[in-house]
Amino acid sequence: MVDTENLYDVVIIGGGPAGLSAAIYLTRAKYRVLILEKEQFGGQITITHEVVNYPGVGKCSGKDLTDTMYLQAEYFGADFLIAEATGLDLKEDVKIVHTNRGEFKCIGVLLATGAHPKMVGFKGEAEYRGRGVAYCATCDGEFFTGKEVFVIGGGFAAAEESIFLTKFANHVTILIRREDFSCAEAVAEQARSHEKITVITNTVVEEVKGENGLNYIRYKNRITEKITEYRAKEGENFGVFVFAGYAPETDLVKDIAELNEKGYIITDKSQKTSVNGLYAAGDICIKPLRQVVTAASDGALAATELEKYVAKVQERTGLRTKDPVIREKVFGDKAEKVPGGDNETQGDGFFSLEMRTQLETVFDKMENPLMLKLCLDNRPVSKELQKYITTLVKMTDKLLLEIVTDNSDEFLPYVKLYRDDIYTGLAFHGVPGGHEFTSFVLGMYNAAGPGQAMDEVIRKRIKGVEKQVDIKILVSLSCTMCPDLVIAAQHMAAIGEHITTEVYDIHHYESLKNKYKVMSVPCMVINDKHVYFGKKNIQQILEIVEEIVK
Repeated sequence: MVDTENLYDVVIIGGGPAGLSAAIYLTRAKYRVLILEKEQFGGQITITHEVVNYPGVGKCSGKDLTDTMYLQAEYFGADFLIAEATGLDLKEDVKIVHTNRGEFKCIGVLLATGAHPKMVGFKGEAEYRGRGVAYCATCDGEFFTGKEVFVIGGGFAAAEESIFLTKFANHVTILIRREDFSCAEAVAEQARSHEKITVITNTVVEEVKGENGLNYIRYKNRITEKITEYRAKEGENFGVFVFAGYAPETDLVKDIAELNEKGYIITDKSQKTSVNGLYAAGDICIKPLRQVVTAASDGALAATELEKYVAKVQERTGLRTKDPVIREKVFGDKAEKVPGGDNETQGDGFFSLEMRTQLETVFDKMENPLMLKLCLDNRPVSKELQKYITTLVKMTDKLLLEIVTDNSDEFLPYVKLYRDDIYTGLAFHGVPGGHEFTSFVLGMYNAAGPGQAMDEVIRKRIKGVEKQVDIKILVSLSCTMCPDLVIAAQHMAAIGEHITTEVYDIHHYESLKNKYKVMSVPCMVINDKHVYFGKKNIQQILEIVEEIVK
């Protein structure tokens, strides 16, 4: 017997425009839908500060556009969950989606996971990733304030992100492999005519290197073979941002569904894959144009086809799910539109309705109370943290608050989590807002129990770490890649007796940025001497830890 109480008609993996569009169509047609997203709802378009080509909208930011899509889907009854899909069982009528937060059953699956930035492959790219080589202007642009910046690429992202980088950089040089930009002329011309941008075409980067960051780059004209070397002034460094296209996020189905030679998933005209009940939409598909409007179109088409598929399975098997519940709020109320902003629906100025709903769910499941210990200084960030945590504690009897004095800690302010008067190993220095909100919530849940599901073999290995391991994670609240690393490392600290994970909003701790020569986030420092960059899962962190302590 199938538990229809916990059965979804469709699970959508990926919360960008394609997934959100599909959710709107499906829930409006009275299908029960769950959207899983491992980073942030809205997808990569959220880092675009200006969208002007989405029909009927005029001009808005990518985040505002997808926030509206989110609210539409939420209004019609879609369920949302921050979780990473780790496996699929698609052979039966009832499909199973395995995630790092449990299993979810459904009749149909829509894959809308998008794509991730490609590496170019020049000498030093991997070595200096996080130490001068970056892939996200929004996440890492501020680290290059007043510095020279080189951008590699000639597409839409390269042109637009170069313009964005001029807000921070002293000057931006765009290095294009081809004879010209490959994006829309309007966007290309903005980059060409910008007073702080120089465009060099027919050029490939051969090598970057340096000390305390990058201070040398060599590139070659592929027509004339002329070599150009640029060295920063003594004591200075520069940044290299790579925007060389994307690779599809199809690892989840690489041994399940048919892919092309570049890893993109193959679908028919109805977005159906080679697997019955599995559909795909957005940038993971083979398509000539990757834009928000085409992703939304894919999602709508896939949704209408999934409606037919689910209806046929229901008719044949008798399976029925609960109808989605339309939310008791008026869609279009702009006061609810921007999570984390100042609006009347929040009241406290910190937590939107979406956040409060997420918090209430976590508090209900927490097995043990936690003591949140605050240590403050006289800076404005301390006042903000105190208000933030005070507001949080007022929402439940599962949290208690204590303000302590710790003259030994130079990195104030912080909040540390205690259970039964014992330090859990979890702390946040700064204010855990922005993209770190969910990380902090999951950290509390893991510390209080029962916590997120975990493979028992992994759990035993974590518990088997008998030497002290102190993990620092340096983050930016605007970074979409930081939460994955934070969640994984904090989960390990909640389980491992000898593991601590303390998170630092690097914006407030210049000394840490200088000490570890950080020019990209997330940055993980283990026992104050082993430094790693980029997001990692529990398995990857555990392998690093085991190598260090053996």
